[in-house]
Amino acid sequence: MTVAVSAPSADPALVADLVADRVASRIAAGDSRLWGPAAEEEAALRLGWVHLYETSRPLLAEVDALTADLRGAGLDRVVLCGMGGSSLAPEVITRTAGVELTVLDTTDPGAVRRALADRLERTVVVVSSKSGSTVETDSQRRAFGAAFREADIEPGERMVVVTDTGSSLAALAEESGYRRVFLADSSVGGRYSALTAFGLVPSALAGVDVSALLDEAAAVASELVADDPANPALVLGAALGGGVSRGRDKVAIADAGSGIVGFADWAEQLIAESTGKDGTGLLPVAVGGVDAPEIRRPAGDVLPALVGAADAGGHGVAVSGPLGGQMLLWEYATAVAGRIIGINPFDQPDVESAKKAARGLLDSRPEPEPAAFVDGVVEVRATAGLLDGAASLPGAVDALLAQLPDNGYLAVMAYLDREGGDGILAGVRRPLAMRTQRPVTFGWGPRFLHSTGQFHKGGPPVGVYLQVTSDTSPDLPVPDRPFSFGELITAQAAGDAHILAAHGRPVLRLHLTDREAGVARLLEVLR
Repeated sequence: MTVAVSAPSADPALVADLVADRVASRIAAGDSRLWGPAAEEEAALRLGWVHLYETSRPLLAEVDALTADLRGAGLDRVVLCGMGGSSLAPEVITRTAGVELTVLDTTDPGAVRRALADRLERTVVVVSSKSGSTVETDSQRRAFGAAFREADIEPGERMVVVTDTGSSLAALAEESGYRRVFLADSSVGGRYSALTAFGLVPSALAGVDVSALLDEAAAVASELVADDPANPALVLGAALGGGVSRGRDKVAIADAGSGIVGFADWAEQLIAESTGKDGTGLLPVAVGGVDAPEIRRPAGDVLPALVGAADAGGHGVAVSGPLGGQMLLWEYATAVAGRIIGINPFDQPDVESAKKAARGLLDSRPEPEPAAFVDGVVEVRATAGLLDGAASLPGAVDALLAQLPDNGYLAVMAYLDREGGDGILAGVRRPLAMRTQRPVTFGWGPRFLHSTGQFHKGGPPVGVYLQVTSDTSPDLPVPDRPFSFGELITAQAAGDAHILAAHGRPVLRLHLTDREAGVARLLEVLR
């Protein structure tokens, strides 16, 4: 089965230019000059993803052998500690296949504690980080190591590492005698790594037949490398990138019966981190189903994208096909869109800024900023001037939404427990979109910092930001580190808010002193 794209919004002349410039075949050949001189050095190191359906094959036998070994030892619960591309791809792969994988991509103490308490005697942990120094992943690794030791389990027997050659994590794993170290292809960036060891190892250990994913990608490869106006990657890339210069710089991604679970979350990172920089880019909005406001009545700057449909209805994009094929298609299309927009689709210059700010706050431990006012269990803070005249929670929300420009978007950023009782808060996205008549994104922190967080700082300055944090007691220490998980997530939220404010973005910060009551209050106000 191949992939199919229907995109009436794609400019035929733009597609013809892409064909004439041999963009598809040059991507496949690893031509790093496609994105201009400024991007050439980075692109030369980041094009290994185009042939992963072939180059990842040798990995399969190794993972199969490890899976059998683990099952023989009674280890059938797999926990993945990873962020960004290290977690988003395995999550969509395993959920689509209907197999269990515990994805731990948070620093919320309650979520970490719950993962540690669940069937530890049957658990193997995949520690996944390209750099090897991702603070969230390192903290989670330390927590599991301590939990194993407390249970009289040798941590090394339960740890599997996926990282790049030469990383600090690779060295640590070898020194510590971890059960297995998989060295991924370092010529592939994190958000393009779905078909590398980062996507395949945890998915296979959880029980997915990942060879089928590679088969699906291989089945569409010849279509995607063809310099042909029917090439679905050129059509999709032209629809995505071509709209940006015309002011159509937001794409609402909805599932239209694809059978793929969570695809929009994966595509969100791919598109946002790849294009959201230099004051431009394309904002992806994961909207759920086809009845979302952004799909039913899209504004002029919103491109509806239906995943699983064969008909775009004349005004958007529809993409159908199996998961492996879709992943390769969207990777090609995003690279094509980057060329059209005129940016480097392989770097993420603004992601590191929030990390540095969080590290600085952990080191300096400043006193918390006083609340502008308190409304029940919600402490309210905001960027300078935003709350002028507001003295209640509804008034503060109104003040933020009043800053939303006609071509803007609202980003809700919740540093809470997405898999626990806080998950209900994601339900505010749709009513806020109906209320504002603008696209609304919802991100769980710190997960989104490795995804749409790049677009928030590097993309067009038209967003307004609603940040939700909460009391983190009972807290959980990070073993052998001078901070706890609660202090880490607090610093990550504060650091991100600081960087957004420094970029001139309006930020409303709501801190819940009682999580359960605070979530209920927010649902009442935001709906």
